[in-house]
Amino acid sequence: MRFAPIVAAALLVAPVAAYAHPKLVSATPAPGSVAAPTATVQLVFSESLVAQFSGADLVMTDMPGMKMNTPMKMPASAALGADGKTLIVTLPRALTAGGYKLSYHVVSTDTHRVEGNYSFRVR
Repeated sequence: MRFAPIVAAALLVAPVAAYAHPKLVSATPAPGSVAAPTATVQLVFSESLVAQFSGADLVMTDMPGMKMNTPMKMPASAALGADGKTLIVTLPRALTAGGYKLSYHVVSTDTHRVEGNYSFRVR
């Protein structure tokens, strides 16, 4: 019985398996970048994702020579790449010159949900 408190204390401070949230490792176009016209945006995460719970929305936030009162949602579809860690956003045609904001939500296979967004420009 004298060891019970020691065992209990050891269990409290023992390392436990940490479940990490999926982190955005890289993106093309990259956050804050100025990119050539493209019809795909690729987001690579640190963990495998669940396709049916992961997706993205892309909006145009400004267009050269035009005043935009509200962002314009771009038609796009999102799917996982073959590695299971890459979210590929595909557009019907290449993005035109302007500013864009990508908002994403992903769920990893250990069920952690992460949301984020970033902006980039197309020249």
